[in-house]
Amino acid sequence: MEDVKMEKQWLVLRVASNKEDQVRDALERKVKIEGLTDQIGRILVPTERRPTPRGRGEKKFVHRKMYPGYVFIEMELDEQGRLPEKPWFLIRETTGVGDFIGSGGKPLPMAPGDVDKMLMQVAKAEEGAPIAVEFGKDDVVRIKEGAFENFEGAVDEVLIDKGLVRVIITIFGRATPVELEYWQVEKA
Repeated sequence: MEDVKMEKQWLVLRVASNKEDQVRDALERKVKIEGLTDQIGRILVPTERRPTPRGRGEKKFVHRKMYPGYVFIEMELDEQGRLPEKPWFLIRETTGVGDFIGSGGKPLPMAPGDVDKMLMQVAKAEEGAPIAVEFGKDDVVRIKEGAFENFEGAVDEVLIDKGLVRVIITIFGRATPVELEYWQVEKA
C-alpha cells in the first residue's frame, strides 16, 4: 500500500495568555529534535508593528500580537481529519498549550480565505505596513469571538491607531457601544 502524502493545513491552537512566543519556540525546537518537519510546517504568532508616539515627535515601534492567545500551525492531518499520534503528543505535552479549535476531538482547519488573510497580515507586518481594516463607519458587522459572539451591530468608529473597532450592538433593547479588536469582527 502506497503512503499518500497529505497536504498541510493550517490549524489554530489555543495557548496560555502571553505565552504565544514561548509555545512557538518550544514547538519549533521539539519538531526539529523529533524529526517531524515533514508533518509540521510553519508555526506562527502573527504580530503587527505599531508606532507609539513619544515626546518631541519621536516614534517608537512596538510589536503587538494580532491574535492574543493563539498560535497558528501548518501541519498534516490523517484521512479522518485527526492529528497523527506522534505530533499530537508533541504538541499536547508542550507547556502552555491548550487545545485546537475544532469539535469532537478533531481540529478544524482554517478556511483558505482566512489563511490567505492571516498570511497577508503577517507579510504586511514584516514590511512594517499598518494593518488595513476592511470596514468603515455604519458598516454592519458580526462579532466572531468574545463575550458578544454572534451579535451584529453597526461600526461607530474605527480606531486604527489602537487596532480597535467600536461597534454599537443592542443589549436588552439598548444601543451599547463595545470596543473590539479588529479581528474579532467581520462584515455581516
